Amino acid sequence: MSRLRVLMLAEQLRRSAAGGIGTYVLGLLQGLDELAAADPGSAPELVLTASRSTGTPDPLAALGHELRTSSLPGPLLTRAWDHGLIRAPSDVDLVHAVSLATLEPGAPPLVVTVHDLLWRRIPDAYPARGRRWHEGALTRALQRADRFIVPADVVADDLVAAGAERERITVIPMGSDHLPPPDAAAATAHLAQLGVHGTFLLCVGTLEPRKNLQRLVEAYGTIRDALPEPWPLVMVGPSGWGEQVAPTTGVVHAGSVSAEELSGLYASARLLAYVPLIEGFGLPPVEAMSVGTPVVASPLPSTGGAAYEVDPNDTSSIAVGLLRVATDATTREELIHRGAARSTELTWSSIARRHRDVWDQAAGERTVRRGR
Repeated sequence: MSRLRVLMLAEQLRRSAAGGIGTYVLGLLQGLDELAAADPGSAPELVLTASRSTGTPDPLAALGHELRTSSLPGPLLTRAWDHGLIRAPSDVDLVHAVSLATLEPGAPPLVVTVHDLLWRRIPDAYPARGRRWHEGALTRALQRADRFIVPADVVADDLVAAGAERERITVIPMGSDHLPPPDAAAATAHLAQLGVHGTFLLCVGTLEPRKNLQRLVEAYGTIRDALPEPWPLVMVGPSGWGEQVAPTTGVVHAGSVSAEELSGLYASARLLAYVPLIEGFGLPPVEAMSVGTPVVASPLPSTGGAAYEVDPNDTSSIAVGLLRVATDATTREELIHRGAARSTELTWSSIARRHRDVWDQAAGERTVRRGR
């Protein structure tokens, strides 16, 4: 039996800040590579497609899979996909869109990963232009896709409310074992440049309204003097949009860092604080758990009860969580143990296997695809 040939839309990896979707794509590729290494016949044959590269050599070529690049730059390629001007090549068995940026697949079935529909839940946390594109992209995905993959039940519920049939949706979480070994020296040097020496609290995420960073900073300000020492709060992540966090004593903005540095920061932090208003999954908590760091978090699909949960709308609740996890040895030990168990469940190889199963199902159903 021939291997399934899957075209994966990898445009997200062209972005300077690929974010959680980029992490998902690289993690999925890692898991598929692990499947292929263990049993070459068990993994599909992948073809990656993306816009033209601005660098030489093309970094996507280093991923080890067949790569087909368009002559178009990223924004124009996405628009061409949106308008159905570019279809999948005829020599693939299935198309997988890793986000709501989909193309008209033509003959092959299409599987779409929908990470969240949060712009509908909290529209004020998204720019108007972004909301318009997401609504249009969702409409196209509902029309084009044969099957959907979502990271959590809450996303499945939102997708059903938007018009998808539940039997076409499969819930598959994201993985936690994608981080490279920590570069402790680079992390320490970066912190030293920022004036941070010794113990610190960590926050990871794009600086945007949905991440609820202003409440986190306010909560930190109320407990800073109660800490054994005035440990700083280090905020890692690119700038997004909207009102930025006001300068606050003890809060240090570290900007974007390499994956190796991020791994080192997770490993050396006293805790990770991650308190978004809402999230489709939430990768940073399980990344931190994978290296043994306790987590203070909003209720999230990713954490599986392994974090100290706080109310993201209540500054005092966040403050209580920060102080307890920073200072209470028993709580810390319990969270570290629970976090290790949770992260062990979320391996990219197991997640890739579940993706492969969905692809096989969609490919087997191609003859009964409706409306094509």
